[in-house]
Amino acid sequence: MGKYTYLALMLGTILCPLIFSFDKHVRFYKKWKFLPLGIFITLIYFVVWDAWFTKMEVWRFNSHYILGLKWLLLPLEEWLFFIFVPFACMFIYECMKYYFKSVWLSRYSAGITYFIIIVLTIVTLLNTDKIYTAFNFTSAILLLSYHVWIKKTTWLGQFYLGYIVSLIPFFVVNGVLTALPVVSYNDSETLGIRISTIPIEDTIYCMLLLLMNITFYELMQEKYRNKTAYSATTKK
Repeated sequence: MGKYTYLALMLGTILCPLIFSFDKHVRFYKKWKFLPLGIFITLIYFVVWDAWFTKMEVWRFNSHYILGLKWLLLPLEEWLFFIFVPFACMFIYECMKYYFKSVWLSRYSAGITYFIIIVLTIVTLLNTDKIYTAFNFTSAILLLSYHVWIKKTTWLGQFYLGYIVSLIPFFVVNGVLTALPVVSYNDSETLGIRISTIPIEDTIYCMLLLLMNITFYELMQEKYRNKTAYSATTKK
C-alpha cells in the first residue's frame, strides 16, 4: 500500500468499533458525547510529547508509509492515531463493562495498581538515562497514583480488563507499525526489550493513553449523572 499504509491501519482500527457502536446491546453511540473532552486533552498531551521525541530523534516516521502531510513534525496519520485508537479502546472498555458487570479484577485492582507502580518506579530509577522509558513510565506512575491514592477510583478493575483485551488489536496494529517499520525507535532511549518488534515501553504507552481517556470519559459521565439526579430532585 506504500504511502497509504499508516492511513489504512488507522481506518481499519476505527472501522469495526464505529460500526458496532450501534449494537443494540452496548449502544456505545449513546455515549459518544462523553468522549470529546478526554480525547482532546489526551491528544494535546501526547502530541506535545510525540513532537518533542520526534525532534530529539527518539523515534522517526518512515516517509515510504505515510502521506507526507505533517504538522508539528507529526504526520497526519499520527494525529489520527490519538483519536481513532482511544475511540476503539474505549469501545472495547464499554463492551467489557456491559458483558462483564461483575469483574473479579475489581477485588484486586488496588493491589495490581500498587504492583505496577512499584515495578515502573524501580525500572525508571534504574534507567533515568533512557528518555522514552523514563518519561513514559513516570507519566503512568503519576496517573495510576492519582487514581489509587487520591481519587480512589472504583472502576480500575474494569479498566484493567478493557486494557488487557485492547492489547490484542494493539499488538496487531503496533506490530505492523514497528515491523515494516512505519515507526522506528532509537534503541539507546529504550530498554531494548521487544515483544516481537514492539518495544516493551509501548505496552505502558498504550495503558497511559487508554487510562487518560477513560479518566475524562468517566468524569464526564459522573457529572452528567449528578446533573440529571439534581434536576430530577429539584423538579419534585
